[in-house]
Amino acid sequence: MELILKYFPNLTEDQIEKFTKLEDLYQDWNLKINVVSRKDIDELYMRHVLHSLGIAKIIDFKPGSKLLDVGTGGGFPGIPLAILFPECSFHLVDSIAKKLKVVDEVVAGLALTNVKTTHSRVEEIKGNYDFIISRAVAAMPTFVHWVKGKIAKEQNHELKNGILYLKGGDLSEELKDYRTTTIYNLSDYFKEDFYETKKVVHLPLKFRG
Repeated sequence: MELILKYFPNLTEDQIEKFTKLEDLYQDWNLKINVVSRKDIDELYMRHVLHSLGIAKIIDFKPGSKLLDVGTGGGFPGIPLAILFPECSFHLVDSIAKKLKVVDEVVAGLALTNVKTTHSRVEEIKGNYDFIISRAVAAMPTFVHWVKGKIAKEQNHELKNGILYLKGGDLSEELKDYRTTTIYNLSDYFKEDFYETKKVVHLPLKFRG
């Protein structure tokens, strides 16, 4: 929790309480349904919570924003961002039901009212979103194919509507066909060694009516 406050010192008491509760909720539920590796559960705030919040160093989501978290797994990046942006709506989607069981229990335990979950492949999700967020669930060409047609028309942020993707390593080959991407190095924001190769990729996508 100290790690979160180090980089996000202006949290409300309610946000601090919710972030603090995350550890016990995940420790408890991970014993019943394993969604986070044992090594990672011991470093939950470093490897999952703060990593998810890396997106918040790139963009400050406006109230009313709609976000789709694709392949949310155990609820990342959606749940930490939903705590940080309580006036935004988060739709967390995964094709594996047992993972969403954990997500639903964590959401209930935190009394988060701005999160809904759907057990589905993303291609079957209807609706439009300001941004589609995810943590490296597929190579970018595959991911773009999955989410096309899901971007909202109205632009409310300086960053154009599109994908915000948490990725690591060398992305030059994967992104070579996407001229409009911007890559943000999380090592510019977080000083821990874990973030040396971690990035946020922003890929604007056009509305398709």
